[in-house]
Amino acid sequence: MRVDRLLYFLRFARSRSLAAGIVASGHLRRNGERISRASQPMAPGDVLTIALGSQVRLVELLALPTRRGPPAEARACYRMLDPHGQTDLAAAQTLSPRGHADP
Repeated sequence: MRVDRLLYFLRFARSRSLAAGIVASGHLRRNGERISRASQPMAPGDVLTIALGSQVRLVELLALPTRRGPPAEARACYRMLDPHGQTDLAAAQTLSPRGHADP
């Protein structure tokens, strides 16, 4: 399944063209590697890192959806690996007054 279609079916994007825009902007990774084409195939077991606005979502695909159904049906196809943004990957860094990241 194409990644833009997957993002649309899983309700991470409101339209397929917006999903293709997420891919084109470079804000999507599969298993740690940047996705450069919206036609790149996805498979169950893939881990996606999705930057949406000011949030970073880390999800594991459990199954490929067959349609854009209700939200509960979409959520059954993936598992949030970092539901509250607690890992270093998704946590926001705070800057000191000098502009350096605080440890």
